Amino acid sequence: MDSIIFDLDGTLWDSRDAVVLAWNKVLSQNKVNKELTRDDFKRTMGLPFEEVSKTLLPDVDKEVVKKVLDDTCEVENVYLSEQGGLLYDDVEDVLKTLSQHYELYIVSNCQDGYIEAFYQYHGLGKYFFDYENPGRTGLSKGDNIKLIIERNQLLNPVYVGDTNGDLQAAEHAGIPFIYAKYGFGEVTEYEHAVDRFDELLGMFM
Repeated sequence: MDSIIFDLDGTLWDSRDAVVLAWNKVLSQNKVNKELTRDDFKRTMGLPFEEVSKTLLPDVDKEVVKKVLDDTCEVENVYLSEQGGLLYDDVEDVLKTLSQHYELYIVSNCQDGYIEAFYQYHGLGKYFFDYENPGRTGLSKGDNIKLIIERNQLLNPVYVGDTNGDLQAAEHAGIPFIYAKYGFGEVTEYEHAVDRFDELLGMFM
């Protein structure tokens, strides 16, 4: 193994506090009579942005939904760059150790600027070689993983994530999947699983 590609939401952090604030602010500004909660986002974290809107706003006019999505992307990025999210236990210490032995990457289903906000607030960008998301490429998570592999000439990467979508993306890219059981999803097929982020050290070191 020469590299580890990470999912972001449910794997490295829980950003729901800021995300809920952003969505509810934008919904109010667009006069959508709906208030979302952290639990609403437990079932949507990691989904493509369009799927999130279909799940959370199924009865809202499509033009309004498009405006809400566009506005929410911007507001989320601002909120997250200013207040961050909840890092899982020992994330920085583990990343620091792993980065001394492997190249680290992030591939997440998010808008452009979201991963940058994660880097900016928490100062963790120094541990990662590269990152990708559909907000920049328009590609699926699986194709973005393949893009990272090709762009960085990776020979034997693994993908760490917490949802069935992450499993499917890893399978699409043809690489092993490590299941982060502490995250948002429930996955029944995986190469390995960890109950805590720091268990990656015992697996990879």
